[in-house]
Amino acid sequence: MVNTSPPYQRFELENWQSDYEQTVRFNLSDSTIDPVSLAELLGPEADLGALLATELYYPEVNGERELRELIAAGYPGGDLTADNVLVTVGASEANAAIVDAYCPPGSRVIVMEPGYQQVWGLARNRGCDVRAFRLDPERGWRPDLRALSDLAVPGTSVIYVCNPNNPVGYILDEDEMTAIVEIAERCGAWLVADEVYHGSEHDPAAPARTFVGRYDRVIGVNSMSKSYGLSGLRVGWAAGPPDVIRKLWRRHEYAAIATGRLDNVLAALALQTDTAARILGRNRAAMGEGWALFEDWKRSLGGLVTAHRPMATPLAFVRFATALDSVEVGHRLRVDASTLICPGVYFGCEGYLRMNVGFGLDYVAQALEAMTPVVRAMAEQDPAHD
Repeated sequence: MVNTSPPYQRFELENWQSDYEQTVRFNLSDSTIDPVSLAELLGPEADLGALLATELYYPEVNGERELRELIAAGYPGGDLTADNVLVTVGASEANAAIVDAYCPPGSRVIVMEPGYQQVWGLARNRGCDVRAFRLDPERGWRPDLRALSDLAVPGTSVIYVCNPNNPVGYILDEDEMTAIVEIAERCGAWLVADEVYHGSEHDPAAPARTFVGRYDRVIGVNSMSKSYGLSGLRVGWAAGPPDVIRKLWRRHEYAAIATGRLDNVLAALALQTDTAARILGRNRAAMGEGWALFEDWKRSLGGLVTAHRPMATPLAFVRFATALDSVEVGHRLRVDASTLICPGVYFGCEGYLRMNVGFGLDYVAQALEAMTPVVRAMAEQDPAHD
């Protein structure tokens, strides 16, 4: 029998990290913030007795009700309840369930690029017609909405956006969000909004807005992994209409059955108002300090490194003065500086690399120092900089 399945699309970014992150001295490839310790999460006045009394049995399969209520309360308007939320193993499981449920083989799926390419790869592996609309670096990474409109033909199954964006840290403005919703409505597509960097805005007075509630076919995806610095909990969620949540829940039962009971308890603690404010404040400070350090380093190299300041996230999407492609640059830094950062081609954007500057000042400073001679050597070997 002839195999008509499409060639399997590997998740190149995650392959890169899995293969090399344990082999380097400095890992700036991860996309979270300097991890929060259990002691920091609990705080000095924690009720350890209550935590130690937690019975390590299965939680509610769709997520502990207290956690789902806290997640629902975090969306504006007060319209969401626990029934609008499914707790998943990170945002990654939520994305996988959505692709399985709403991206039939042969359908058109449109993704934002540069971007985290999980939905792109999952949809390709299902045999979908995957297209991309771009964020334009010449306009501060604003989206090309005309291209999105042209791609969004009738019958498009899903439009996927990441806001704030990974890897460039751009936050869509109100007009851009309205236009994206109108395009999705016109073609009848599900709008999947990856919002895992909500809370990482560099200016807390200008928060990113959610797509949830703007259209009856919006599914919001979020996680404790990024802005909260709690990637070890492996807690994410999907938020949407109850019938959507039930459909995703059926897939969750196959993939994971449930998330961890203790993970649910700790995530609920993190989302309590006072705790959330404390953690997000701590993490914003780390991002700000890291970016200031990065900019000083960039200036010291006299134009050999360029990057647009992100509006959110601890990420810098950088260009180096070299003719090497992004994978070659990544290998040079990995081998010669024992530092891992991520090639831009794995986000659909060759010529750039993603690095995380929010991992603590001493750690990032040492990594940048190790990278400096390698960056200079690559530029010296580039004929354009002779």
